[in-house]
Amino acid sequence: MEALSSLRQIPSVDQILQSDPAIQWIADYGRPLTLNAIRETLAMVRVNYQPDSGIPDQSELEGQIQQTLQSWTSPSLVPVINATGVVLHTNLGRAPLSQAALRAVQAVAANYSNLEYDLDEGQRGSRLVHAEALLQRLTGAQAALVVNNNAAAVLLVLTALARRRAVVISRTQLVEIGGGFRVPDVMKQSGARLIEVGATNRVHLTDYEAALEEKPALFLRAHRSNFRIIGFTSEPTLAEIASVAHRAALPLVDDLGSGSLLDTSRFGLGHEPTVQESLADGADLVCFSGDKLLGGPQAGIIIGRSDLVARLKKHPLARAVRADKLCLAALSATLLHYVKDEAEREIPVWRMLATSPGQIQQRAADWAAVLGQGEVIPGESTVGGGSLPGETLPTFLFTISSSNPNRLINRLRRSSPPIIARVQDDRLALDPRSVLPEQDPLLLAALQNILG
Repeated sequence: MEALSSLRQIPSVDQILQSDPAIQWIADYGRPLTLNAIRETLAMVRVNYQPDSGIPDQSELEGQIQQTLQSWTSPSLVPVINATGVVLHTNLGRAPLSQAALRAVQAVAANYSNLEYDLDEGQRGSRLVHAEALLQRLTGAQAALVVNNNAAAVLLVLTALARRRAVVISRTQLVEIGGGFRVPDVMKQSGARLIEVGATNRVHLTDYEAALEEKPALFLRAHRSNFRIIGFTSEPTLAEIASVAHRAALPLVDDLGSGSLLDTSRFGLGHEPTVQESLADGADLVCFSGDKLLGGPQAGIIIGRSDLVARLKKHPLARAVRADKLCLAALSATLLHYVKDEAEREIPVWRMLATSPGQIQQRAADWAAVLGQGEVIPGESTVGGGSLPGETLPTFLFTISSSNPNRLINRLRRSSPPIIARVQDDRLALDPRSVLPEQDPLLLAALQNILG
């Protein structure tokens, strides 16, 4: 009886709807959502009622309703500050876009566009032409096609060119990368039959020659994105594989993955095979990503022989994996940086890789000066994104000593915007290399708040 009497003290839905906060909620979130939040909050109070704790007063209930409305309407995808030192952090969205790419996306998103309209002819056109001319100019390829990611690019190639036929691939390349993506599974999904050649550590050209007896549709080379084989190993070069394929009148497809257009060795890193080198070595089709070392949006790019690309464009699967207008706008703007020889200056990924340790040390020291605490120590950055596994770049870290650095990590992760850092030698460590310069004020404000 006492419990029933207490529950009667809970305000009604109509009472709360007449309050000043509710009037503002309706203006901010709409009446239906506000009504649902009020009803759900009041229902939870009734379910969780305990005589010892009593009934929350109306102001407390209004706070709970406000939190419910905010949680329902807050986006799950938000910008974060990447202070990990991993330049192409797959979990954090890989490559940030250049300012020109952002402007291109905004212009196309806010207006109608000639996505599939030929302005010269005044009639229906094709979205497949956008970015193609830039890719041809940059790589020397006869033709190009953009799809929504590199896995889709490989799937389309295998489906269109090798369905129900054999594809030759080295055992050293049957990789699994992040998220459980496996090359053999993609090949199986395409309907192609896998012919594995060589051993797990050594592959010979004669292995490819012997596989010709199976009458394959093509040869495939797949990148090893996140590991290296070392020790007693050997493998034919792409040019040697191409010679065997071409003698048998078979196309060679090279899944490069990262798809660099610049020589990474210029930045103190190992050499990542470039798209241009792959074509020069005899690949008939090259597949690579747009959002890794290219530094653009998520995309799968296929370049190579015009007759093969034409078959891909006509295949029904091409429509299912096509790129949208925002991707094409951002990719075209990114490619223009390469055409104009300004990629190192304008594309954030290359700007980060090109930054010298001395510049990073100075930036970390500036952080310490603003905060009045912290220590700058040597460290290492990584490329990430399945590019140059095991390769590192010298950097300097801004560090904070703490008895519980993981607590600081968690607080930074819950700041606004979230800041993703790392723990090194029992210290909170932030690498300026992967933090965009314009994010410094936000990062320092969050650190000041957390560190007091």
